Amino acid sequence: MSKKIKVGVVGYGISAKTFHVPFLINSSHYEITAVLERHRSDSKTLLPNATIVRSFSELVAMKDVDLVVITTPNETHFPYSLQALQAGKHVVVEKPFTNTSEEALQLANAAKQAGKVLSVYQNRRYVSDFLTIKEILDKKLLGEVHDYEAHYDRYRAEARPNAWREQKMAGSGIFYDLGAHLIDQTLYLFGLPQMVTADIRMQRPHAKVDDYFDVRLDYGYLRVTLKGGMLVREPGPRYMIHGYNGSFIKYGEDPQEALLRAGELPTGKNWGEESEDIFGLLHTEIDGKIIKEKYPSKRGDYGLYYENLYQSIAHHKPVLEKPEHGYNTIKVIEQAFESSHKKATVACEGLLDVSYTS
Repeated sequence: MSKKIKVGVVGYGISAKTFHVPFLINSSHYEITAVLERHRSDSKTLLPNATIVRSFSELVAMKDVDLVVITTPNETHFPYSLQALQAGKHVVVEKPFTNTSEEALQLANAAKQAGKVLSVYQNRRYVSDFLTIKEILDKKLLGEVHDYEAHYDRYRAEARPNAWREQKMAGSGIFYDLGAHLIDQTLYLFGLPQMVTADIRMQRPHAKVDDYFDVRLDYGYLRVTLKGGMLVREPGPRYMIHGYNGSFIKYGEDPQEALLRAGELPTGKNWGEESEDIFGLLHTEIDGKIIKEKYPSKRGDYGLYYENLYQSIAHHKPVLEKPEHGYNTIKVIEQAFESSHKKATVACEGLLDVSYTS
């Protein structure tokens, strides 16, 4: 399949404009032919040749749409994905995959029945810090890891009145939003956990849904801590990883999102490079020599997601961000909420033993 994949983008809010459209238009493999905007025509500025449609049914009925990219609120992920698959389209759906693990499993089965690619947009597999951590663990520079802690903290003391993620509805709240990234990264690196112990709560007086989480995943020898909150004005380390032979401590955040939100396009050989100021600290011992120095960060690039997706659609390569991965993430989210509600440790059961690396 050498022709360009024709794309219909569903929604044109922050997600589409920041995380998807810049990489689709920057790739030679894709052509955005349609955008679903209910009431506006904002996409015409960047996509003058794309057709604007006003309904999802209209978009999936278009013959010149091969791939549907769903960037709308979480409650639409399941019905839109199912309708697109049944219409014979490939589908990319923003994280979190669905609101329930039952819906996630239905979509995974629907994709198999349709013979179409269905993928979850886990762009945080393509950020500088995660790619660097993966390299360090692959090289076994820390030895066997016994403690892994990851944070996704923000500071926003006041509510955003029109933000659906802060309204009391299915799939809203910080844990579905940011926890989905941290869980996916953890499952990619370490596989399936045995138990979960969680504290998920509302900290801000005006909060209607969770705005803080502290989730512990038990792997036996390894203990994983995932934390996120909206009242962290001065963040600590983003990652702290301790192994038998050493530690890796990482501050700062991959630069891509901030650049994209500022309107920059992902071009140039230096795209996604971190400043040396936020390179992580590696403290270990190699061949009898104590090493305590900054470890150069790998270059991040969300665009790698769409390059890999093209190989899956055009050349039938394995899908790297599988629907089964989305199912596992939602299943862990559900079990974490159960743990928090019961104030007890809960077994991680019903997860799918599926490869995360191929």
